Amino acid sequence: MPAAPPAAPDTTTDVVLVVDFGAQYAQLIARRVREARVYSEIVPSTMPVAEMLAKNPRAIILSGGPSSVYAEGAPSLDRSLFEAGVPVFGMCYGFQLMATTLGGTVDDNGAREYGRTPLAVSKAGSTLFEGTPTEQSVWMSHGDACSAAPEGFTVTASTDVVPVAAFENDEKKLYGVQYHPEVMHSTYGQQVLEHFLYRGAGIEPTWTTTNVVEEQIALIREQVGDKRAICGLSGGVDSAVAAALVQKAIGSQLTCVYVDHGLMRKGETEQVEKDFVAATGAKLKVVDAEKRFLDALAGVSDPEEKRKIIGREFIRVFEQAQLEILQEDGPEVAFLVQGTLYPDVVESGGGTGTANIKSHHNVGGLPDDIEFQLVEPLRQLFKDEVRMVGQELGLPEEIVQRQPFPGPGLGIRIVGDVTKERLDLLREADAIAREELTAAGLDRDIWQCPVVLLADVRSVGVQGDGRTYGHPIVLRPVSSEDAMTADWSRLPYETLAKISTRITNEVADVNRVVLDVTSKPPGTIEWE
Repeated sequence: MPAAPPAAPDTTTDVVLVVDFGAQYAQLIARRVREARVYSEIVPSTMPVAEMLAKNPRAIILSGGPSSVYAEGAPSLDRSLFEAGVPVFGMCYGFQLMATTLGGTVDDNGAREYGRTPLAVSKAGSTLFEGTPTEQSVWMSHGDACSAAPEGFTVTASTDVVPVAAFENDEKKLYGVQYHPEVMHSTYGQQVLEHFLYRGAGIEPTWTTTNVVEEQIALIREQVGDKRAICGLSGGVDSAVAAALVQKAIGSQLTCVYVDHGLMRKGETEQVEKDFVAATGAKLKVVDAEKRFLDALAGVSDPEEKRKIIGREFIRVFEQAQLEILQEDGPEVAFLVQGTLYPDVVESGGGTGTANIKSHHNVGGLPDDIEFQLVEPLRQLFKDEVRMVGQELGLPEEIVQRQPFPGPGLGIRIVGDVTKERLDLLREADAIAREELTAAGLDRDIWQCPVVLLADVRSVGVQGDGRTYGHPIVLRPVSSEDAMTADWSRLPYETLAKISTRITNEVADVNRVVLDVTSKPPGTIEWE
């Protein structure tokens, strides 16, 4: 079972670095390593080898990527990486890069393979393939191919068109495969990856949720000391788990602040006040800030500007809450707890050197003059790992299994200006969708179902024998494990029909319901 990493370097935690060469699956590789109960971090291929090695990794995995190893400007690595004595596993592009760097041959010989491909294992007892069939299906995605392995390497697998589809060097602990073992279409991929981790690198699978709670409690206590902290509680899984973890670490030194900004879904404020306090015993301060947020958002339709405004106002409200809390007897309130997750960091351009896909109010949208030090105990976790930590902490299923909800709330589910009337309209449509999904028993089958109001769009309809000119509502049901990738959920037509009928009948000014059938990538989960 995966667990959270420490917020700062900790010599007790084995780390496997995943070097990202622009692969669409780099995050998936990191997840698969964690599923093997080994902690992993993603680093950009531009990071100097000396910096990688300074992290004292137990192993390094080289991801795939879209480039050709011999193309001008293609990502590369210094040969010293392979001579440092750290076990290395190359996948796809990483495999080819290892081959060329160490004297093997990679060329464009027309041996292109895409999708499911039969793999023939020529050395069944090898480190990587021990206990797997000699014939297995793998997922290929390459144009170039390795035709000759570097000196000292044993070829352990091939395909009909690629003579070197896997090689191994046990003496130097260097391994590589042409395919993608991290995807589920490679039938024995997870087993091969675990063989590298356990047998090739000699790592023990000891990374657990019990470890995370213990490690984080110690780190939080060390960071906060005798000061106090406040936590922006949104009612979602992330902030609830972060708050519960900090509460366990520092007890009454934490005050949770729930900002009722008017951007929440129907009934959520009442649920936060009841369920979270009952589960944790934490101190909760509720701030009614609806007018403040709506005034700040008035006339703003740009989604990035909305996020930044919401982030800024959150901090200002927290600062005001701090002043009020300071009137109580006690030490200084110096820390702000946030439920930042690893996908937030990656998509905001942090951690991997990637482009900024969107600015999250709890990553890239904070004001420069923030007066708090941040406590982010979940910063290196994927969503399913957060749920496991929540279960370890004893939070109720109603909180732990709650569908994700964006920090900026319904403000980024309205395409157009945000007004009280539009929020009320969207709240009703969203409540109907959630009610019908629950009634159909589909809550666990989908990751989440954002309901989006196209406020700046009008469509012609017929209601009550008359012509209408109302707003469209978009349903966005998606399935995902960690929000890094997602596919649209194939909901039963009967359920979709009930949702559509109820929304158009019960919600004023809505005369059309549409279904978003876009995966991620290319689309993000949220529309804004």
